[in-house]
Amino acid sequence: MNDVLLRTVRRVGTSGAPCDVRIVGGRVEAVAPAGTLDVTEADTDVVEAGGAWLGPGLVDHHVHFDQWALVRRRVDVSGCGSAEETADLLAAVARTDAPDRVLVGHGYRDGMWPRPARRELLDRAAPGLPAVVISADLHAVWCNTTALAHFGALVGRPLPADEDGVLREQDAFDVTAALSRVPDDVLDTWVADAVDAAAARGVTRVVDLEMVSGLDRWVRRVQGGTDGLRVDSGVYPGELDAAIARGLRTGDVADGTRGLVRTGPFKVITDGSLGTRTAAMTSGEGVLAYAFDDLVAMVRRAADAGLVPAVHAIGDRANTLALDVFETVGVRGSIEHAQLLVDTDVERFARLGVAASVQPEHAMDDRDIADRYWDGMTERAFPFASLLRAGTELRLGSDAPVAPLDPWVSMAAAVGRDRDGRQPWHPEERLSALAAWRASTTGRAVAPSVGDVADLVLLADDPLTATSTGLRGMRVLATAIAGRFTHREV
Repeated sequence: MNDVLLRTVRRVGTSGAPCDVRIVGGRVEAVAPAGTLDVTEADTDVVEAGGAWLGPGLVDHHVHFDQWALVRRRVDVSGCGSAEETADLLAAVARTDAPDRVLVGHGYRDGMWPRPARRELLDRAAPGLPAVVISADLHAVWCNTTALAHFGALVGRPLPADEDGVLREQDAFDVTAALSRVPDDVLDTWVADAVDAAAARGVTRVVDLEMVSGLDRWVRRVQGGTDGLRVDSGVYPGELDAAIARGLRTGDVADGTRGLVRTGPFKVITDGSLGTRTAAMTSGEGVLAYAFDDLVAMVRRAADAGLVPAVHAIGDRANTLALDVFETVGVRGSIEHAQLLVDTDVERFARLGVAASVQPEHAMDDRDIADRYWDGMTERAFPFASLLRAGTELRLGSDAPVAPLDPWVSMAAAVGRDRDGRQPWHPEERLSALAAWRASTTGRAVAPSVGDVADLVLLADDPLTATSTGLRGMRVLATAIAGRFTHREV
C-alpha cells in the first residue's frame, strides 16, 4: 500500500483554508497548512489537488446491487407515459435486437397512466417471446401470456395474473429472482462495471439488500479483483436459519476480503409500495406481509443472533407496525423508506433508537403519484426534516435500481425537494446541505481528520454550498478506500 500526499486541498466543513493531507498505511496521518508536509517515502503518490474539496467517502445505505447491474443492461422504459408507449418501445427493441430468450424492460410507473397495463399489448409487442416489464419500485412485473407460462414453469406454480398481466409483491419478486439467474462470470463482469460507476460518483460503501444473500458472491468478487467498494451484505427471512447456523452477525468481516465485505442487517419487508399501490395504510388499503406476532418472533430471533433489523415500511400503517415491533422486541435498527408517517410516530424513531433509512429521489419520482393516491396526506410524506428535528438518525440511499446509485442525486433531492425545473414539493421537509452530507457519509465527521481511515472523496466544488442542481452535477475528481484510489481524474 503506497503512501499518499494530497497537496492543497480544502476540507469540507472547515474554513476552506488550503492544507496538505498525508495518508500512511490507509489512514490519515497528518493534516497541515498547504506546502508544509513533505514526502516521507520514495514511493509516495503525490496528488496536486489544486484546491479541490476533500471529504469522507460516500455511503449508499440501501441498494440492490445485482439488480442495479442487471438493469443497466435492460430496456429502459422509465420515460414512457403510457402502457401503449411502453409496449411500442418494447416492440421496436424486439424487431431490432431480436432477443432470443426473454425481452426485459425496467422502470415503468403506471400510477399516472391514462389507461392501465394490459397483457394483450405485450402479446402484440413480442409475439411468441416472453416479455416482462419490471416496475420502477420492483414490487410489480407486467408480463405477456408467453412470459406468464415461461416463469410459471420456472417457479413451479401457475402465476395468478389477471387480464392486465401484472404480478405484484411476492409473485413479482419470484419472477425477478428468476430473471436474475445468469452465469456467475457474466453477472460478476456486469457488477464490476457497476462498482466502477459507483466509485466514479464518490461511493466507498454500500449496504446491499439484494433479496438473495450476496455475502458469498461478494467474497468471490473481491477475491477476483472487484474491490472498489466496501459492502455490507444483508440477510432476508428465507436465509435466516442458514445465517444463524453460520454464526453470521451484523458487522462481521468476511474472511479473505481485506475488510471490504461484512455481514449486513436482517432485512424484512412488511408492506408493498406507493407506486404499486400496495403500501399498507391506516385506511386499510395495501398489504401487510406478516402478522404482528410473527414479525416480532422473527425480528427477536434475528436480533438475539446478532443480526440488526432493517425493516421495510412504506405506508403509515406499516411504519406504525414496524415501530411497534422495535418497541416490543427492545432492539435498535432501521426502518427502510419511512415514506408516510402518522404524526405521533415521528418522535418514536429517536426514542426507540431506530434510524430512518430514506431515499429522497423517491419523493421526486413519486410526487405526482403521492398527490393522487395520498391526497390530503402528503404533508406527512417523506418527512425528512421532521424526523431530523425529532432527533432521528437519517441515512440516505438510492434503493438502486429504483433510483440511480448516485449519492449526489439523493442529496440534491433531500436539499431541494425539486427536479426538472419544478417548484419544490413540500419544501418544509427539505434538509440542509450539512444534514444531507452527514446522512450520506458515516455521519460521524464532516471532514477527514488525523487517525481516520482514508476512505475519501475529492470534489471540484464545496458540497455544503452547492445548489440542488449543482449537487446533481457534482464532479468527483477522485475516490479512495483506505488511501487506495478506486477512481481518479487528478
